[in-house]
Amino acid sequence: MENGTSVTEFILAGFPNVHEVEILLLVVFLLIYLVTVLGNTLIIVLVYTDGHLHSPMYYFLSYLSFREISMTSSVVPKMLANFLSEKKTISFDGCFSQLFFSFLMGTTESILFAVTSYDTYVAVCNPLRHPSIMTSKVCSTLVLGCWAGAFVMILSSLVLAARLPYCGANVIDHYFCDSAPLLHLACADIQLIEWIDFMVFWVLLLGSLALTVLSYAYINSAIFRMPSAQGRQKAFATCASHFTVVSLGFGISIFVYARPSHMTSVHLNKRLPAVSSIVAPLVNPFIFSLRNEQMKEALKNALHKGLVMTKRAGKPRASSWLVLSLEKSEQDFSVHRDKLASLDETPWMRFSGA
Repeated sequence: MENGTSVTEFILAGFPNVHEVEILLLVVFLLIYLVTVLGNTLIIVLVYTDGHLHSPMYYFLSYLSFREISMTSSVVPKMLANFLSEKKTISFDGCFSQLFFSFLMGTTESILFAVTSYDTYVAVCNPLRHPSIMTSKVCSTLVLGCWAGAFVMILSSLVLAARLPYCGANVIDHYFCDSAPLLHLACADIQLIEWIDFMVFWVLLLGSLALTVLSYAYINSAIFRMPSAQGRQKAFATCASHFTVVSLGFGISIFVYARPSHMTSVHLNKRLPAVSSIVAPLVNPFIFSLRNEQMKEALKNALHKGLVMTKRAGKPRASSWLVLSLEKSEQDFSVHRDKLASLDETPWMRFSGA
């Protein structure tokens, strides 16, 4: 290869000392993955099918759910396959693809948190102007900006890392292709890439965190000025769930990624990304949704419609055909009645007398 790479595949070491419980871990992580995908997919479907959820907050929530599905799908399936495999290998291209998607989803999440915080600020502090400020075009532009900004921020370090020569050991001491353990396998100086990663993550996290904290400072000030105690309690309940998810995401990212890799603990860097890439996508939708009355109502309506459709599907076709025939007859009768009513009185009387 042109970049001098002789390694064609890597070995993912995974979690230490888990050989005796690999089947148990396989079942646990498989269940977590299935619940994560189904739960987040349900949120996306509800947001786009229920008219009561057609608002900027739920629009951003649907993209956060899509991000959660993509993040966990970039890591968990390969980890599950390795539980059943003795080699536990991943190809060179597959490793960097996994690194790209996991970094893209993590970076997008930080920017999306800042965007949702701004939307919450506008909704609480300027409720009358919120529909005119957060239009569908503005929301789509913000989401597109999240993805584009994340892509630009991670591109340079990934390109430099992919062009490094990997000619020695090929065992990655992690359960997925993370940046720090992968770079330590390169047969070249990696200080430049490490400092690029370090600076990019600090700029990203501090920028997103600053906007989020500033938004919530104004939000809390507006909530305390509300005259109604019930209104304050409802606003705090809505903001508390979002703030919990934001704090969890930013806290893990700052602790793990926003510092040079030689200052981090290998075992700690396995456990915390597991929380970020596996556990957080599972709990985030429930934190956002279970305490939200509109989302609960949308779920109840969807279940009710599903039950009604199931009952209708179980009825005989003859009865359905009979109902349609009766409806068609009623429509024809109404049309003829309207035509007769529109006739002049004299011709109608002549016709009747004849």
